[in-house]
Amino acid sequence: MADFTCARCGKSGPALDAPPMPGPIGTRAFASICATCWQDWLKHQTSLINHYALNLQNADARRFLTQQSETFLFAAPTNDA
Repeated sequence: MADFTCARCGKSGPALDAPPMPGPIGTRAFASICATCWQDWLKHQTSLINHYALNLQNADARRFLTQQSETFLFAAPTNDA
């Protein structure tokens, strides 16, 4: 596993071993997101699925989750905390 600077958190850390999902989002995550941020997304994804009772067989639910993943992983970080 190579270390690189993550586009999401800005820290140097372990890269993903392979694209974490098929398609352009997986390719983009593989190229720019560290393994730690990907694990953070998986936890957040589970929370979203449970909170909204998403049925992933539903195309609207999958679109919602895809939009949320793009926002979580690729939106510019803010200092509003």
